[in-house]
Amino acid sequence: MSYRIPSPPPSLEELAKRQQNVVTASQLRARGVPARIITEHCRRGGPWRRVLPRVYLLQSAEPTPEQRMWAALLYAAQNGREEGRREGAVITGTAALALYGFTVVPRLPAVTGVDVLVPRQRRLKDVGEVRIRRTERELVARSVHGLACAPVARAVADALVEWTAEPGGAAPVREVLREAVALPGNRCTVRELVSELTDSGLTCEPRVRAALDELLAAERDLALERIGRLVDERLLPAPLNAPELRMRGGTYIAVPDLYWPERGVAVEVDSELRSVSEGEAAWVRGGQHRMEYLGIRVVYVCGAALAADPDAVGGELREAYRVGGTDVVELLVV
Repeated sequence: MSYRIPSPPPSLEELAKRQQNVVTASQLRARGVPARIITEHCRRGGPWRRVLPRVYLLQSAEPTPEQRMWAALLYAAQNGREEGRREGAVITGTAALALYGFTVVPRLPAVTGVDVLVPRQRRLKDVGEVRIRRTERELVARSVHGLACAPVARAVADALVEWTAEPGGAAPVREVLREAVALPGNRCTVRELVSELTDSGLTCEPRVRAALDELLAAERDLALERIGRLVDERLLPAPLNAPELRMRGGTYIAVPDLYWPERGVAVEVDSELRSVSEGEAAWVRGGQHRMEYLGIRVVYVCGAALAADPDAVGGELREAYRVGGTDVVELLVV
């Protein structure tokens, strides 16, 4: 049996370097610094300063923006006096977006409030510029400049919750959604944004819903454009674009993204991106089920798969066109 020898905790110098000179009272005590010394060093004119409850800056100069973030994070993460007893905490909202480098929010020095997300059971109060936000979900952290931040989609949702609470505010809702998915670094997917905005109840907010609908439409248009190129490359006939299918008696069936009436083949592209609410999702699924019931062969295309392996998607489209539908009921194409 092999034994793993635990590595000793970092020294105060190493810890201070790692945390940009910001440490907690428990970290100091664990390294042999008594409370009396902490108090003396933080007196007026001393070499240290207290920046938040039980959080200290090992310098007399004003904290930098990054040190303010570290102080907020350490204040929310500490729990008790024992070294190692730490609870989860992540920076979210506007401060996290600034750390990620979003251009539509103020740069880090201008961020005046720091939202920190913690588990719901934590007993913490807002203090100074630190605002405590609680969640019942498991915390997920992304390291940004060494700081634990919420994933981009969650940070965007938390920022929008704050912005939309301001009546008549000119919040850059549309711009922040676009930047979240468009800038380099694969910040987050549209699906992740939809999920977070839905969970936060933001899809009921008109400004957010309008911006999200615009983003979803652009994402689907890009996927349809790629499919059009695949159709041309494989010498397939041009399909109808978003036709309305009805029974002979006028009963509504569905509106597929693409349709080859001569073969009874329909294509649905990222259909979940058309369905922000459960009611909309049920409406889309109903149309797909009706098409399949009437013999139409429905090809479901995912935008991510289309970008990753377009040849595979092109082959699937060509094979579906070759095989065609099965005993397709005659339909009206409006």
